[in-house]
Amino acid sequence: MPHKTFLAFIWPSLLAMLLFIAIPIFSVAFQSLHIEHEQILVESENCGPFGCTNEVSVDTEAMADLRASQPAGRFNGFATYTNSSHLAVDEITEIVNTSENFNQIRNRIMNLPFYKALGFTLAYTFIVTPLVILFGFVIAVVVNTLPGLLKGPVIFVSLLPMIVTPLIGSLVLFWMIDSRGVIGAALQVLFSDPSLSLKASSTLTWLTLFVYGVWHSAPFAFVVFYAGLQSVPQDTLESAMVDGANRWERIRFVVIPFLIPLATFIALVQLMDNFRVFEPIIGFSAAASATSLSYLIYNDLRADVPLYGSAAATSMLTIVGVIILLLPVLRRNWRDFNRKV
Repeated sequence: MPHKTFLAFIWPSLLAMLLFIAIPIFSVAFQSLHIEHEQILVESENCGPFGCTNEVSVDTEAMADLRASQPAGRFNGFATYTNSSHLAVDEITEIVNTSENFNQIRNRIMNLPFYKALGFTLAYTFIVTPLVILFGFVIAVVVNTLPGLLKGPVIFVSLLPMIVTPLIGSLVLFWMIDSRGVIGAALQVLFSDPSLSLKASSTLTWLTLFVYGVWHSAPFAFVVFYAGLQSVPQDTLESAMVDGANRWERIRFVVIPFLIPLATFIALVQLMDNFRVFEPIIGFSAAASATSLSYLIYNDLRADVPLYGSAAATSMLTIVGVIILLLPVLRRNWRDFNRKV
């Protein structure tokens, strides 16, 4: 294809990527190097019938002029990345120097807000992602073997978790596990413990979030795998049957190798999506037991004085984390592509 024709086809996509991806990322990176202006305070004397008192207030006009002249805030460099709310470099150095053993170091580091959120984010990502791929594949194989009359209703039911908005789905499950909900009340009856609550334990809260993540995302993997199963070479399957391969052997040696590229695609999408977990934490009101990097961004932005620099720094660290997670998968795809070429 001539270069001019190629550029004519690709320039709209490049322009869209520049406007909606590159420029916003650069703006967030620029914002992360700045922090909020210090408040300009003025002292005034307020006199009344019972005497005079001194009052301190914020000079709104001076602050407005300062924000107009420096809209991004005060330049702080990379200090935002290393402060106690993010990488906590000084705090970790102190912990390492004052702790007696590895377990103590780990426990103290995991109590820092950024690393506590990072710990849950990584746990959610590495537990939910493989389970989504596994359950999506199993559902696709089972649905593919159903009679034609049953496939339609089963596919519709299987897609319901993906149709429901994430926040609404998490709220519904939150109400169900409540002590007055269907699941919560059933567990209390089953274990004869009226005080039993899935919300009372951090471990049970994490498990509930993991279950919700698998429940909500498995339909996506199911749709992709089910579409892939329709294109599996029937000649190869029939040859395997003639050679005496049972159902499990046909799935293992024919179907799974054929669907590996689709599994890689699902892994890429789920890694990016799960690393940005946010809605379930809000829906389950689980911030006391589980916080994610996205929740830290939300928490900074909803403060009385929005911490735009802190939120931007966490956003950049999240982007870096996603890139690190995707590198092994992308590297493997690149190797496979080179081998085929």
